[in-house]
Amino acid sequence: MKLNPNASSFVPKFVAKPAAAPPVAVVAEPTTVVAATPPVAVVAESTPVVVAKEEPTTTTTATTTSVSSIKTEEDLENIKPTESVYKVEEDDIEEDDDDEVDEVAEKVEQVVKVLPEDSREHVNLVFLGHVDAGKSTLSGSIMVLTGQVDPHTLAKYEREAKENHREGWIYAYIMDTNEEERTKGKTVEVGRAHFETTKKRYTILDAPGHRLYVPNMIIGAAQADVGILVISSKKGEFEAGVEGGQTIEHARLAKMIGIKYLLVFVNKMDEPTVKWSKARYDEITDKLTVHLKKCGWNPKKDFQFVPGSGYGTLNVLAPLAPGICEWYNGPSLIGALDNLSTLERNETGALRIPITTSYKDRGIVNVIGKVESGTISVGQTIHIMPGKTKVEVISLTGDICSFKTARPGENITIALKGIEADDSIRPGSILAEINRPVPVVSEIEAIVYILDMPEERRLFTPNFSAIFHAHTAVEDVTVKSLIATIDTKTSTEIKQKPTFCKVGDAVKCRLVLGRAVCLEEFTTNPQLARFTIRDSTKTIAFGKVINIGKKAKEEIARNTKV
Repeated sequence: MKLNPNASSFVPKFVAKPAAAPPVAVVAEPTTVVAATPPVAVVAESTPVVVAKEEPTTTTTATTTSVSSIKTEEDLENIKPTESVYKVEEDDIEEDDDDEVDEVAEKVEQVVKVLPEDSREHVNLVFLGHVDAGKSTLSGSIMVLTGQVDPHTLAKYEREAKENHREGWIYAYIMDTNEEERTKGKTVEVGRAHFETTKKRYTILDAPGHRLYVPNMIIGAAQADVGILVISSKKGEFEAGVEGGQTIEHARLAKMIGIKYLLVFVNKMDEPTVKWSKARYDEITDKLTVHLKKCGWNPKKDFQFVPGSGYGTLNVLAPLAPGICEWYNGPSLIGALDNLSTLERNETGALRIPITTSYKDRGIVNVIGKVESGTISVGQTIHIMPGKTKVEVISLTGDICSFKTARPGENITIALKGIEADDSIRPGSILAEINRPVPVVSEIEAIVYILDMPEERRLFTPNFSAIFHAHTAVEDVTVKSLIATIDTKTSTEIKQKPTFCKVGDAVKCRLVLGRAVCLEEFTTNPQLARFTIRDSTKTIAFGKVINIGKKAKEEIARNTKV
């Protein structure tokens, strides 16, 4: 899989053992390559689409994190040892291997010294919307406008797009880096990149829009704080996305997963069938407002609309110039992001980091994930759950900075010591404190809200089976019993022990999972309590965990040390 080291990283669908890393592009003098030193992003001066005078960013320290391209074996040699927390007998490993692991540890320390800490707020953005709405193009244009892609690299993408007769996909090529995505013109997995402004640091999570890849979209959205719902204003495309497309499902899933705010970017406003028409814009915003309210979004405080053009780079970074759209005088997309209030974080809670992916370089296992609650520090000893694998944190690295202590909201790469391979990491694994462990359960009591049902199974009954998605976990699930139907307005129980439920009902029920999963009760940690239930390509229900069971609570009480 060919990745782009200059702009975006690629976060694949979680697998226990990711494919071997492809070769990274070699610079003129290979002996001077530093493993995680970020490529210097040159601010475009001659590229017409770059609005240099409006640019609020500093980009010379931009970097990315990739499961496949962050380090190569040559980058991690000729370095000095650090002390291990585990005693290793001399005959356990060869002397060369021991030196190799110690060299990597010192290399990590050198990288930490290179990257400064950064106190600006970090916000994770997920780009949502129907296929062909322009999500990857918008993401790519942001990367160009904020200086994360230099003119030489942009010219290379333009040349590749022309060779493939895809001239209009030049910005999408920045985010869609593998051949399958470029050939089909559809994002398959979650692309990852970053940019910054003078006020905040941002991580971009470019989610797929096709219904076949909704599970990948859920993994991306589970890491996000803010959603960018991209809407095509082009005649026919908006209607296709709303009527039977993925626009509304993505908005609903974003709310279920716990995304706090939604920016609706009405894209392609410069398209010939639209031409910045206020009537078309009003038609789109009116229809979407109705749908978003049904999904649970409050129009007064939860979302706002921004018109613009990702391909034309209009109203993305800089506000619209006079004469383009006289009826809109609001902020640009990035301006609206910078204006959002500081997000509330659970810094005093127990450490919880769902692992999105992992990889290994020369004896060092690295994991990537978002800090959902608590804090994590270099030198701290923690558990990889559910297996209780004890590890030590060697380094904490963000996209453009490193940390001695990372706080909630940071999307970071964590280098770990004390684990020989990433076999113990699986979809749904979580980094957690030893003194405040995360519950691991295979049976839960939950409130489930039924949205839809398969054609062949119209009733939600005991023994109903489907697929369970929570944070990064994906497991089989079976309904064990229905406890009571719930009044959604008052949250009171209506009917005890119903024999079945149907679309539109809310029900308290007991669910059995195929394997034990790290979950918490909604009152303790909402982000680890929300889940969705899917059947084939359809989201049929969402819910929240309200009871993890007596045994799980007793186990947690025994192991919790204040």
